[in-house]
Amino acid sequence: MSAAAIFAGDRVAGARADGPFIAGAFLLVGGVALATAAAGAALVVVALCLVGGALVLATAWRADRRALWAGIVASQIAVPLLVARVASEAGHVSPSTWLALVGCWLVAILAVSRLSALPLLSPALQRLRDIVVVALFGAWVLLWWQTLVVGFAVPLILLPAPSVIWSKIVASYPVLFADFRQTFLKAVLAGYAFGSILGFLAAIAADRVPFLRRGMLPVANLVSALPIIGVAPIMVMWFGFDWTSKAAVVTVMTFFPMLVSTLAGLSASDAMERDLMRTYAAGYWQSMFKLRLPAALPFIFTALKINTTLALIGAIVAEFFGTPIVGMGFRISIEVGRMHLDAVWAEIAVAALAGSAFYGIVAIVERAATFWHPSFRQIVN
Repeated sequence: MSAAAIFAGDRVAGARADGPFIAGAFLLVGGVALATAAAGAALVVVALCLVGGALVLATAWRADRRALWAGIVASQIAVPLLVARVASEAGHVSPSTWLALVGCWLVAILAVSRLSALPLLSPALQRLRDIVVVALFGAWVLLWWQTLVVGFAVPLILLPAPSVIWSKIVASYPVLFADFRQTFLKAVLAGYAFGSILGFLAAIAADRVPFLRRGMLPVANLVSALPIIGVAPIMVMWFGFDWTSKAAVVTVMTFFPMLVSTLAGLSASDAMERDLMRTYAAGYWQSMFKLRLPAALPFIFTALKINTTLALIGAIVAEFFGTPIVGMGFRISIEVGRMHLDAVWAEIAVAALAGSAFYGIVAIVERAATFWHPSFRQIVN
């Protein structure tokens, strides 16, 4: 049986539930080990681990939802105290601390699996549940990153802890914002808009004129296969060192996905629908706007979502080949040379957050524009 099935499965009548048993046992043993540790531990941490472990373990035989969630809350309250204990024992963390932390983590997995299986009828509650699950999952990823780096005293040059990266972001906010403005607000957005619009218009032209379709696709395929490290220096020579050359690189990278996806979307409507439009004496543009473009919207938004990440990657890599003394790619290349890895990770974190937010905005617009599509109706139902 897989780990996911163990933690998500319901109890068979009269049998023991494996998920609460494993998580509760780990947490209870961790609490006992902390209580008997030679160096001693704070009574609050020990009490939270023992109470949380006992409550979760008890629900392995007796289904008691309130006891289960009380145990989950107690274990998660103990987590910050355990993280502080790891920081105080940096480099020589006791096994009892690791055991208690693993117990809390297993209880968190149990909480996520139970939350995901909750039957909620309200769409608002479903969205809130999804946000809580994602937040809990992401928080534990960061927590393990922090505790493993601090607990094993990993050198900064290999991997800084999230707390170090956050401190660098706060301390270097003006520099990071200037880089963000130069790379994202100027190069990425301009190149993304130009590339997507040109790809869309080229697809419409290729659909209207058959010989363009046969001639344009091989050329577009050839352009998309060009290596960015070869294109970027050429664009710098053509458009200068400022953000315009990076926007040109982004335009080249985002043009082809939009062209191919739009052409595929325009062919998505079936023959019966097109025949129906002909029986209504609809012209090419009437069929285009009333049938084919609405049917192509899911394909177009797929290309727009793919282009959000391509645009950011293209702009950052292009800055390695010549730029003013500002920009995410410029900062990363300079700080790597100076061995300031915390600054490099700060730039990476800002780029990741910007890319995720950009993708999320496009996904929200897609949901609003294609709410009628069967895939979204199936999710809601």
